[in-house]
Amino acid sequence: MSRPDPDSYAVTAEFYDILQADRDAARVRELYGRHVARARLGVLDIGAGTGRVTLMSLAESAVDVHAVEPARAMRTALLTRLATLPARQRERVTVHPYALHEASLNTAADVAVCHNTVACLPPAARGALWPAIHAALAPGGTLLLEPPPALLPPRDIVRRLPEQRVGAHVYGGRMTMSAAGYRIRTRVDYWVRSGRHVLREHTESFWMWPASRAGLVDDLVRHGFVPLPGHGDPRVLAVTRPPGQQCHNVCRRPV
Repeated sequence: MSRPDPDSYAVTAEFYDILQADRDAARVRELYGRHVARARLGVLDIGAGTGRVTLMSLAESAVDVHAVEPARAMRTALLTRLATLPARQRERVTVHPYALHEASLNTAADVAVCHNTVACLPPAARGALWPAIHAALAPGGTLLLEPPPALLPPRDIVRRLPEQRVGAHVYGGRMTMSAAGYRIRTRVDYWVRSGRHVLREHTESFWMWPASRAGLVDDLVRHGFVPLPGHGDPRVLAVTRPPGQQCHNVCRRPV
Protein backbone atom coordinates (compact mmCIF):
# COMPACT_ATOMS: atom_id res chain seq x y z
CA MET A 1 0.00 0.00 0.00
CA SER A 2 1.21 3.53 -0.70
CA ARG A 3 -0.05 6.91 0.32
CA PRO A 4 1.30 10.04 -1.34
CA ASP A 5 2.22 12.01 1.76
CA PRO A 6 3.55 10.63 5.05
CA ASP A 7 2.17 13.73 6.78
CA SER A 8 -1.36 13.23 5.43
CA TYR A 9 -4.17 12.86 7.99
CA ALA A 10 -2.44 15.51 10.14
CA VAL A 11 -5.78 17.21 10.85
CA THR A 12 -7.91 14.07 11.07
CA ALA A 13 -5.52 12.34 13.47
CA GLU A 14 -6.35 14.96 16.13
CA PHE A 15 -10.11 14.55 15.79
CA TYR A 16 -10.63 10.93 14.75
CA ASP A 17 -10.45 9.24 18.14
CA ILE A 18 -12.70 11.68 19.94
CA LEU A 19 -15.35 11.79 17.20
CA GLN A 20 -15.34 8.36 15.53
CA ALA A 21 -13.21 5.77 17.30
CA ASP A 22 -15.84 4.31 19.66
CA ARG A 23 -18.25 3.66 16.81
CA ASP A 24 -15.46 2.24 14.65
CA ALA A 25 -14.22 -0.01 17.48
CA ALA A 26 -17.63 -1.68 17.72
CA ARG A 27 -17.80 -2.00 13.94
CA VAL A 28 -14.40 -3.68 13.51
CA ARG A 29 -15.17 -6.16 16.29
CA GLU A 30 -18.45 -7.04 14.60
CA LEU A 31 -16.96 -7.34 11.11
CA TYR A 32 -13.66 -9.09 11.83
CA GLY A 33 -13.57 -10.28 15.44
CA ARG A 34 -14.55 -13.92 14.93
CA HIS A 35 -12.02 -14.34 12.11
CA VAL A 36 -9.22 -12.72 14.10
CA ALA A 37 -10.03 -14.96 17.07
CA ARG A 38 -9.22 -17.99 14.89
CA ALA A 39 -5.77 -16.69 13.87
CA ARG A 40 -2.99 -19.14 14.73
CA LEU A 41 0.02 -17.53 13.04
CA GLY A 42 -0.46 -13.77 13.00
CA VAL A 43 -2.77 -10.88 12.14
CA LEU A 44 -1.92 -8.24 9.54
CA ASP A 45 -3.63 -4.84 9.92
CA ILE A 46 -3.23 -2.96 6.64
CA GLY A 47 -3.77 0.78 7.01
CA ALA A 48 -3.88 0.55 10.79
CA GLY A 49 -4.72 4.21 11.40
CA THR A 50 -4.99 4.93 15.11
CA GLY A 51 -5.27 1.23 15.87
CA ARG A 52 -8.85 0.00 16.17
CA VAL A 53 -8.22 -3.27 14.31
CA THR A 54 -4.82 -3.65 15.98
CA LEU A 55 -6.25 -3.29 19.50
CA MET A 56 -9.14 -5.63 18.71
CA SER A 57 -6.68 -8.19 17.35
CA LEU A 58 -4.61 -8.06 20.53
CA ALA A 59 -7.75 -8.61 22.61
CA GLU A 60 -9.26 -11.38 20.49
CA SER A 61 -6.15 -13.41 19.63
CA ALA A 62 -2.89 -14.59 21.19
CA VAL A 63 -0.76 -14.21 18.05
CA ASP A 64 1.63 -11.52 16.80
CA VAL A 65 0.07 -8.49 15.12
CA HIS A 66 1.63 -6.50 12.27
CA ALA A 67 0.25 -2.96 11.99
CA VAL A 68 1.08 -1.24 8.69
CA GLU A 69 0.59 2.55 8.74
CA PRO A 70 2.61 4.91 6.50
CA ALA A 71 0.96 8.17 7.67
CA ARG A 72 3.02 9.71 10.46
CA ALA A 73 0.12 11.49 12.16
CA MET A 74 -2.02 8.36 12.42
CA ARG A 75 0.96 6.23 13.41
CA THR A 76 1.79 8.62 16.23
CA ALA A 77 -1.69 8.17 17.68
CA LEU A 78 -1.36 4.39 17.26
CA LEU A 79 1.97 4.25 19.09
CA THR A 80 0.66 6.50 21.86
CA ARG A 81 -2.21 4.07 22.37
CA LEU A 82 0.10 1.05 22.32
CA ALA A 83 2.31 2.69 24.94
CA THR A 84 -0.55 2.45 27.46
CA LEU A 85 -0.89 -1.34 27.06
CA PRO A 86 0.68 -3.92 29.36
CA ALA A 87 4.15 -4.93 28.18
CA ARG A 88 3.07 -8.50 27.31
CA GLN A 89 0.48 -7.18 24.86
CA ARG A 90 2.72 -4.47 23.48
CA GLU A 91 5.46 -7.00 22.72
CA ARG A 92 3.13 -8.77 20.28
CA VAL A 93 2.74 -5.73 18.02
CA THR A 94 5.13 -4.61 15.30
CA VAL A 95 4.33 -1.24 13.72
CA HIS A 96 5.56 -0.94 10.12
CA PRO A 97 5.95 2.76 9.17
CA TYR A 98 5.83 2.32 5.39
CA ALA A 99 3.94 0.63 2.59
CA LEU A 100 3.23 -3.09 2.87
CA HIS A 101 5.33 -3.98 -0.16
CA GLU A 102 8.30 -2.35 1.61
CA ALA A 103 7.78 -4.26 4.87
CA SER A 104 9.32 -7.58 3.68
CA LEU A 105 6.58 -9.63 5.31
CA ASN A 106 6.48 -13.21 4.02
CA THR A 107 3.91 -15.71 5.32
CA ALA A 108 3.72 -13.64 8.51
CA ALA A 109 -0.03 -13.91 9.10
CA ASP A 110 -3.01 -16.16 8.49
CA VAL A 111 -5.56 -13.32 8.83
CA ALA A 112 -5.22 -9.95 7.09
CA VAL A 113 -7.65 -7.06 7.63
CA CYS A 114 -7.87 -4.02 5.36
CA HIS A 115 -10.46 -1.76 7.00
CA ASN A 116 -11.43 1.68 5.69
CA THR A 117 -8.38 1.74 3.41
CA VAL A 118 -8.95 0.30 -0.08
CA ALA A 119 -11.37 3.05 -1.07
CA CYS A 120 -8.60 5.65 -0.66
CA LEU A 121 -6.16 3.82 -2.94
CA PRO A 122 -6.14 4.54 -6.68
CA PRO A 123 -6.27 1.50 -8.97
CA ALA A 124 -2.49 1.41 -9.50
CA ALA A 125 -1.87 1.35 -5.74
CA ARG A 126 -4.40 -1.46 -5.33
CA GLY A 127 -2.54 -3.38 -8.00
CA ALA A 128 0.64 -3.09 -5.91
CA LEU A 129 -1.17 -4.00 -2.69
CA TRP A 130 -2.64 -7.36 -3.73
CA PRO A 131 0.68 -9.17 -4.42
CA ALA A 132 2.14 -7.73 -1.19
CA ILE A 133 -0.79 -9.16 0.79
CA HIS A 134 -0.46 -12.46 -1.05
CA ALA A 135 3.19 -12.67 -0.01
CA ALA A 136 2.44 -11.73 3.61
CA LEU A 137 -0.34 -14.30 3.99
CA ALA A 138 0.43 -17.94 4.67
CA PRO A 139 -1.23 -20.48 2.34
CA GLY A 140 -4.76 -20.97 3.59
CA GLY A 141 -4.79 -17.46 5.08
CA THR A 142 -7.76 -15.11 4.80
CA LEU A 143 -7.97 -11.50 3.64
CA LEU A 144 -10.93 -9.45 4.88
CA LEU A 145 -11.41 -6.02 3.36
CA GLU A 146 -13.99 -3.29 3.46
CA PRO A 147 -14.95 -2.62 -0.18
CA PRO A 148 -14.97 0.91 -1.56
CA PRO A 149 -18.24 2.45 -2.74
CA ALA A 150 -19.41 0.71 -5.88
CA LEU A 151 -20.72 3.89 -7.55
CA LEU A 152 -20.30 7.64 -7.50
CA PRO A 153 -22.86 9.37 -5.24
CA PRO A 154 -25.70 10.87 -7.34
CA ARG A 155 -25.80 13.89 -5.00
CA ASP A 156 -23.78 15.24 -2.09
CA ILE A 157 -23.98 13.04 1.00
CA VAL A 158 -23.55 14.87 4.29
CA ARG A 159 -23.05 13.14 7.64
CA ARG A 160 -22.68 15.05 10.86
CA LEU A 161 -20.33 13.48 13.40
CA PRO A 162 -21.77 13.34 16.93
CA GLU A 163 -20.35 16.12 19.06
CA GLN A 164 -18.24 15.20 22.07
CA ARG A 165 -17.44 17.26 25.15
CA VAL A 166 -13.92 17.40 26.55
CA GLY A 167 -13.92 19.60 29.64
CA ALA A 168 -15.20 23.04 28.71
CA HIS A 169 -14.85 22.43 24.96
CA VAL A 170 -17.11 20.66 22.46
CA TYR A 171 -15.59 18.88 19.45
CA GLY A 172 -17.62 18.28 16.30
CA GLY A 173 -17.38 17.55 12.61
CA ARG A 174 -19.19 17.10 9.33
CA MET A 175 -18.30 14.76 6.44
CA THR A 176 -19.38 15.55 2.87
CA MET A 177 -19.00 13.09 -0.01
CA SER A 178 -19.44 14.36 -3.57
CA ALA A 179 -18.72 13.09 -7.08
CA ALA A 180 -15.75 14.68 -8.84
CA GLY A 181 -15.18 13.15 -12.26
CA TYR A 182 -14.48 9.46 -11.76
CA ARG A 183 -13.56 9.93 -8.08
CA ILE A 184 -15.32 10.74 -4.83
CA ARG A 185 -14.15 13.76 -2.86
CA THR A 186 -14.63 13.40 0.88
CA ARG A 187 -14.32 16.66 2.75
CA VAL A 188 -14.29 16.65 6.55
CA ASP A 189 -14.88 19.90 8.46
CA TYR A 190 -13.91 19.91 12.14
CA TRP A 191 -14.54 22.48 14.84
CA VAL A 192 -13.95 23.12 18.53
CA ARG A 193 -16.41 25.32 20.44
CA SER A 194 -16.61 26.86 23.87
CA GLY A 195 -20.27 27.68 24.37
CA ARG A 196 -21.34 29.49 21.21
CA HIS A 197 -17.82 30.68 20.44
CA VAL A 198 -15.90 28.73 17.79
CA LEU A 199 -12.30 28.36 18.96
CA ARG A 200 -10.90 26.49 15.96
CA GLU A 201 -12.00 25.20 12.54
CA HIS A 202 -10.13 22.81 10.27
CA THR A 203 -10.80 21.06 6.98
CA GLU A 204 -9.19 18.02 5.40
CA SER A 205 -10.11 16.33 2.11
CA PHE A 206 -9.55 12.81 0.82
CA TRP A 207 -10.13 11.09 -2.50
CA MET A 208 -11.83 7.75 -3.02
CA TRP A 209 -11.98 5.54 -6.12
CA PRO A 210 -15.21 3.55 -6.56
CA ALA A 211 -15.05 -0.11 -7.62
CA SER A 212 -17.66 -2.80 -8.03
CA ARG A 213 -17.48 -5.87 -5.84
CA ALA A 214 -17.27 -8.10 -8.90
CA GLY A 215 -14.41 -6.04 -10.29
CA LEU A 216 -12.48 -6.30 -7.03
CA VAL A 217 -13.01 -10.06 -6.88
CA ASP A 218 -11.77 -10.45 -10.45
CA ASP A 219 -8.68 -8.39 -9.63
CA LEU A 220 -7.94 -10.43 -6.51
CA VAL A 221 -8.41 -13.71 -8.38
CA ARG A 222 -5.83 -12.56 -10.94
CA HIS A 223 -3.42 -12.10 -8.01
CA GLY A 224 -3.87 -15.61 -6.67
CA PHE A 225 -6.81 -15.29 -4.26
CA VAL A 226 -10.13 -17.13 -4.30
CA PRO A 227 -13.41 -16.08 -2.65
CA LEU A 228 -13.87 -17.47 0.86
CA PRO A 229 -16.76 -19.98 0.79
CA GLY A 230 -19.69 -19.28 3.05
CA HIS A 231 -18.89 -15.64 3.77
CA GLY A 232 -22.08 -13.78 3.01
CA ASP A 233 -21.65 -10.44 4.81
CA PRO A 234 -22.03 -7.75 2.10
CA ARG A 235 -20.07 -5.27 4.22
CA VAL A 236 -16.87 -7.31 3.91
CA LEU A 237 -15.12 -8.90 0.94
CA ALA A 238 -13.41 -12.11 2.07
CA VAL A 239 -10.88 -14.06 0.00
CA THR A 240 -8.25 -16.65 0.79
CA ARG A 241 -4.84 -17.66 -0.46
CA PRO A 242 -5.45 -21.33 -1.34
CA PRO A 243 -3.52 -23.94 0.69
CA GLY A 244 -0.55 -25.36 -1.15
CA GLN A 245 -0.40 -22.49 -3.65
CA GLN A 246 3.17 -21.70 -4.61
CA CYS A 247 4.43 -18.13 -4.64
CA HIS A 248 5.40 -17.57 -8.26
CA ASN A 249 4.35 -14.64 -10.42
CA VAL A 250 1.13 -14.00 -8.48
CA CYS A 251 3.03 -12.73 -5.44
CA ARG A 252 6.04 -11.10 -7.04
CA ARG A 253 6.47 -7.66 -5.55
CA PRO A 254 6.45 -4.68 -7.91
CA VAL A 255 9.82 -3.14 -8.68
